[in-house]
Amino acid sequence: MTLLETTLLAPLVGGLVLAVLGHRPIAGWINIGVGIITFGASLAMALDVFAHGPQLSPSRMFYIDAFNVYLVVLTAFVGLTTSIFSRPYMRHEVAIGRVTDRRLRLYHAMYQCFLFSMLLALSTNNLGVLWVAMELATLTTVLLVSLYRTPEAIEAAWKYFILCGVGIAQALFGTVLIYFAAENKLGAGRDDTLLWTVLHDAAASNLDPAVITLAFVFLLVGYGTKVGLVPLHNWLPDAHSEGPTPMSAVLSGLLLNVALYALVRVKMLVDASLNTNLAGHLMMGFGLLSFTVAGLFLHRQHDVKRMFSYSSIEHMGLITFGFGMGGPLATFGALLHMTVHSLTKSAIFITVGHACQLAGTQRIDQIRGLIRTQPAIGWGLLIGTVSIAGFPPFGVFISEFLLLMATMKEWPWLTIPLLVGFGVAFAGLFRHIQRMVFGEPPPGQLPVQANMLPVVLHLVLVLWLGLAIPMFLSRWFEQATVLITGASPL
Repeated sequence: MTLLETTLLAPLVGGLVLAVLGHRPIAGWINIGVGIITFGASLAMALDVFAHGPQLSPSRMFYIDAFNVYLVVLTAFVGLTTSIFSRPYMRHEVAIGRVTDRRLRLYHAMYQCFLFSMLLALSTNNLGVLWVAMELATLTTVLLVSLYRTPEAIEAAWKYFILCGVGIAQALFGTVLIYFAAENKLGAGRDDTLLWTVLHDAAASNLDPAVITLAFVFLLVGYGTKVGLVPLHNWLPDAHSEGPTPMSAVLSGLLLNVALYALVRVKMLVDASLNTNLAGHLMMGFGLLSFTVAGLFLHRQHDVKRMFSYSSIEHMGLITFGFGMGGPLATFGALLHMTVHSLTKSAIFITVGHACQLAGTQRIDQIRGLIRTQPAIGWGLLIGTVSIAGFPPFGVFISEFLLLMATMKEWPWLTIPLLVGFGVAFAGLFRHIQRMVFGEPPPGQLPVQANMLPVVLHLVLVLWLGLAIPMFLSRWFEQATVLITGASPL
């Protein structure tokens, strides 16, 4: 488990170092260096798991399998690329006076602590530690959202803290109920009752159906708040629009995945215990509602970051719908969609951050002519939007196609709402984007220093996944699908 320890300790130690040095010019490079170490260790660990199967730590507190290890690698990778973008972006924020040296130090320290909390949530075998890690992610995000200390940022941070605090309290009660059900089955006085590996074996012997069902309802509300499922989504657009853009990239591309991962882990316990798809039906309902409502709200936005935050709600709703539907094809498509959405949406937010610096505003009606003033930013935003809208040959098209095919097979009458939702979301995005990219630039609009390397890298990967999913990644998703559903997609 040395590689796992490195993966977890690198951002934790990096956060402590940056709490001291985070205001200095070298801090951006330290942030990148920590990201390289974290990603390298996570990738080596993933290859080991892929070759030798799941790994359980000697203390049984950490468990790595095909499902969470790929999310660990994805989290470390997006964290690294976002830190590359973050270095010049935050120096620009300091130069224009939006961020002081003290707040820059806070930003760098909380960035690494945020990554640590997500990696801990993904790798722990203990549902109680999972809840603690999600709460830690909440607290670090509050500090990042309020970084600019404007009235709007403070309001968004408090809104995030209160709504997610209430949600995480519901998740705590659900976790307690799972402990109660397991203790009744396994016996009192044990110290391993909340370990997922123990619970999964116990669930096969049928935990108390009434208790485990009630527990899932509380966990769905609690972790669903963190996923951004409608009607628990109100914190997400404000947090995206008022916080620094690198935070928006990792929040949308990573934290939502981690919360949904926690929900799917619990669903596996409920399915094994009840031998019904009750949990899946609840997830399908919330997912389809989120997918539909968020697509409609895309049309009413005036802030570009709020617009793409609703796009995140739409896609997380679709992924939740896929996991809820279950079955090999839908689960494989949901896993793929988690990957391509994270890569594409983080690339979009990076581009949007540069576009807002170029225009000096986040208002959609004042961002014009990007492709004329700075073609790299204009093309990056256009291609990213084309990708997230599900156009071929990008990977989002493949994952959405798989989910659509699974729906036609299992729930054919839901195919029409999905198709309508895709069309509404497409119209909502492009009614704004085409003017931002191709409109007449305002006088005096000058190029800014932009680091588009992460954008190019992410979009190339998404294009690659749309043209041909690599064999190793396909087998990886198949192993995770078998773990979640018990059946191979082939």
